Amino acid sequence: MNQPSASAASMGMEVGESSVGMSREECIDRITKSLKDPTVRFLRKQMEQAGCPVWGRLLLAVNCKNQGLAGGYSSRNGITVCCNQLSYQDEINQVLIHELIHAYDDCRAKNMDWKNCAHHACSEIRANHLSGDCHYKREMLRGFMKIRGHEQECVRRRALKSVKNNPYCSEAAAKDAIAAVWDICYEDTSPFDRAP
Repeated sequence: MNQPSASAASMGMEVGESSVGMSREECIDRITKSLKDPTVRFLRKQMEQAGCPVWGRLLLAVNCKNQGLAGGYSSRNGITVCCNQLSYQDEINQVLIHELIHAYDDCRAKNMDWKNCAHHACSEIRANHLSGDCHYKREMLRGFMKIRGHEQECVRRRALKSVKNNPYCSEAAAKDAIAAVWDICYEDTSPFDRAP
């Protein structure tokens, strides 16, 4: 995670979603199980077809110091899963799906610049929208009980949290970037036919 990335600074579960954590060995086992998840398999296949295969060595199981950080993506280092922040198989699946969307964006864009607030914002909007991170059940578990409009509100909130943690983007720049790219990035469901 030498460079800012779509979520090296803040992706995944928000603080308080997981408190127990798991051992690195258990985490590696669960990552292996996640590779069989249909959405994870689909995203890996799409990346392979785009010329960017995801090998097992690009999935790193680590203990993270940053409380509330579930994982991250870096062009140089691949996908990091914060084992000590996660407790359940579903959390590992969500982290991989979210981060694979960032990796897919990085692969297909070819000129992706994670220091560019608009590029970062677009990938965060897409990852939060397409990964299921903002499903109403997940939102209720986080304490957000709004029924109508919860999904877009969640995507904006989580994208802002990530982009403002990018050292190249102030909070104001993050808000402006999200507003500027919202429509096109929210509607971009690639590689899915529609939002899952």
